[in-house]
Amino acid sequence: GRAIVRDPQVFLMDEPLSNLDAKLRVQTRAEIKKLHARLQTTTIYVTHDQVEAMTMGDRIVVMKDGLVQQVESPLALYEKPANQFVAGFIGSPAMNFISATLRESAGRVQVEADGFRMEVPQDLTSFARGWVGREVVFGIRPEDIQDRALVGDANPAWTLRALVDVHEPLGSDVILYLTAGTQSIVARVDAHSQAKMGHTIDVVLNMRKMHLFNPTTQEAII
Repeated sequence: GRAIVRDPQVFLMDEPLSNLDAKLRVQTRAEIKKLHARLQTTTIYVTHDQVEAMTMGDRIVVMKDGLVQQVESPLALYEKPANQFVAGFIGSPAMNFISATLRESAGRVQVEADGFRMEVPQDLTSFARGWVGREVVFGIRPEDIQDRALVGDANPAWTLRALVDVHEPLGSDVILYLTAGTQSIVARVDAHSQAKMGHTIDVVLNMRKMHLFNPTTQEAII
C-alpha cells in the first residue's frame, strides 16, 4: 500500500501471495489484477506458480537457471512452447512426454513407441518428415485426450487403448492416469466418462494439438 500511493513508474512484486492460503490467494490475485487495470502501471511480477503467471500476465517471461526460455503471451506459451521445459511448465496436469520414433509408410508419418502408434496430421507432415527414422519426444496435453465413448466422430488413427490406473473425479472433469504398453499417460476427460480404475478404455488424442521436441536440445520441432 505504501508503495502504491507514491505513484511509481514500475511495480516489482516478488511472490507477494506465497504466504496466503488458497482461497485468499485467489481473491488477492483478482484484486491485484483490478488494481493494475485501474493504475495502468507497468508491473513485473515474479512467481513460481504458473496459474498466477497465466491469469495475471499480459506477457510472460519463462526462466530456467537464470536464462530466459521464452517471452510470449499466455496463450502463445500454451499453444506454441519454444521447448520442452516451457511445455512442461505451462498447464495442469503437465503435458505428457513420450520418447518415440517417427516412421513413414504410404506417405503417412507416424509417431511410434512401445504400445503407442499415432498418425501425424497431414498439415503437420511437412514439419515432421525431416525427422523420419529419428528419435523425438512426443508431447500431448491431458486436455487433448478424450474418452472415445464420448467422442462422436473419432479418427481410428488417433485412437489408443489404455488401462485406467487411477480415476480422479473433479466435478467438471475427470483426471485419468493411464497405461498404454509401457507408456504412462494422463488424460483430462469429460465428467460423464464411465471409465473406472481397472477398466480398459479407448481414448482419442487430438493430434492437431501434438508437439514434437528434439530429444537432445529439447527445442520444439512442432
